[in-house]
Amino acid sequence: MSASTLPIAADLMKAVSESCLEAGAIAFDLFRPGEKTAARTWSKSGGSPVTEADIGVDTFLRVRLSALLPEAAWLSEETADDAQRLSRRLVWVVDPIDGTRAFMTGLPDWAVCVALLDEGEPVLGVVHAPACNATYGAIRGAGARRNGKPIRTTEHETLDEARIAGPKPMLDALGRVSRFTPVDKIPSLALRLARIADGSIDAGLISQDSRDWDLAAADLVLREAGGVLSGGQGEPVIYNRPSPVHGILMASGGMLAPSLLQALRQLREHSQPS
Repeated sequence: MSASTLPIAADLMKAVSESCLEAGAIAFDLFRPGEKTAARTWSKSGGSPVTEADIGVDTFLRVRLSALLPEAAWLSEETADDAQRLSRRLVWVVDPIDGTRAFMTGLPDWAVCVALLDEGEPVLGVVHAPACNATYGAIRGAGARRNGKPIRTTEHETLDEARIAGPKPMLDALGRVSRFTPVDKIPSLALRLARIADGSIDAGLISQDSRDWDLAAADLVLREAGGVLSGGQGEPVIYNRPSPVHGILMASGGMLAPSLLQALRQLREHSQPS
């Protein structure tokens, strides 16, 4: 029996959503719209930034979520990885602040992300963006919602109708083989997927080196809204592997996915030396 069919699913979703709202308030207290954050900041090994808000939210959520499901393992951007998660059926996957650079510089596109995996599959996901007044949530098999209202992806089938977000180099490359409307990069990967889910945009590209915590919660929201997240050759995204790192990914509404995949295949063919 999957977690999505357990009697506690609705109550668990309510508790997780409330926890994300509280966590968002912790971060928002240090957020300064249009200005540098009030939080202390430093660089992790590898150079990526972190703030005291990231750590505070991570600590809060670990206590709260572990109390909800003590048997679940833990995987978070701000916690040392524990290999015991690989042998657990249930795993919490958390990004305390997805889009830390946006948070640090006063841009609104950052989010608190929580997913629950059951045998490696997301069965519950919440993406809470306090500065955007948006909370996305999904339970597997029960649809996706934004601020409590059902959402669906757009039904575009061809790229010439599509609004696509992603890193500029990837959009420039895709533009060599297809016509579409590029949109500004959305710094939070989770919000990039969530905005495909609610129809704000039609598709998104994600460069290599994203992690489980960037994706899992929003992936479920996107799936339940009728969308697809896959590898650059159409392969499924797999979670809770020994390494949580992913390659190039693409996301879109389900009806647009074949056209986007075909365009990426054409791009690879054009990029190969003759």
